Amino acid sequence: MDGAEKPLNSLRYNNEMSLFVAVDIGGTHMRAASYTSDSLEPLKHNKVETLASEAGGFERLLGVIESIWPSGESVEAIGLGSPGPLDPHTGYLLAPPNNPEWHNFPLAPKISEHFGVKAYLDNDANLAGLAEYRYGAGQGHHHVLYLTISTGVGGGVIIDDRLLQGYHGLAAELGHSIVEPHGEICSCGFAGHLEAYSSGTAIVKRFCSELEAGSRSSLKRGDEITAQSIAEAAMAGDPLANQVYQRAGEYLGIAVASFLHTFDPSIVIFGGGVSQVGDLLFKPFHASLQNRVFYPRYLEGVTFTNAALGDNAGLLGALALARMMSGK
Repeated sequence: MDGAEKPLNSLRYNNEMSLFVAVDIGGTHMRAASYTSDSLEPLKHNKVETLASEAGGFERLLGVIESIWPSGESVEAIGLGSPGPLDPHTGYLLAPPNNPEWHNFPLAPKISEHFGVKAYLDNDANLAGLAEYRYGAGQGHHHVLYLTISTGVGGGVIIDDRLLQGYHGLAAELGHSIVEPHGEICSCGFAGHLEAYSSGTAIVKRFCSELEAGSRSSLKRGDEITAQSIAEAAMAGDPLANQVYQRAGEYLGIAVASFLHTFDPSIVIFGGGVSQVGDLLFKPFHASLQNRVFYPRYLEGVTFTNAALGDNAGLLGALALARMMSGK
């Protein structure tokens, strides 16, 4: 297609089939896919590198969407998922991490103008939670708490079958809940947030700090140390590695106890790579949670489970947003 300003109205030849486009803007890749109104299998799918530190990000985004645009069919809406902070009410990116080019950027309005189709934007963690609610582990539940534990910690909340967005559209930044006042510094620059204790980044940072302080481990300085390698060392009996995961699980329990008190969900869903380590994280988590929930009924009948959609959660969340906003 020639020129970034030309809308793709020429591709909307008929209304025989109503389709949706979903876009997941990640730190490494931007993914886009087109779907029919009743399927989770994409008609077309493509991804490109985000290259957040380089100029031209919006043009790359347009290109990946154009590459999956369904020729000869009507697209009803586009769903967009991106790291926050952002405003889903206006479709503006406010201050996405590592991407100064998109600060205070009207992403959804520009996408809508370019393609001649309504476009909707929300936080990627919120949308992963929405996807699990509609298509994954949360199906059949009306009150869902979703947490992704990976490089950072994010969350999404469903209350009475509605995605919680909040007055400013900034609700459910659960990774930035305070679990230790004046504690470890979070990636956002503030002290004591859950992300600074239970994320993969925090686990690696704590482990390396203990090594520097002289603690002994089967992993040595100079080894490639990741949350996964620490988990493997812990499962092989490494005391320091186990201690670091115990700490991460304990603080996760502190936070989730507060989330249960606040949202009273019937299911808590954990996504992200760190959540895949099993009992290493979740045994101390459950012990910590049990000790901090002030009334036992908060735990009665509540399901704790892993996410079902894996790496597709963000893309399917963007699809769910587009369908939801279109009444589907």
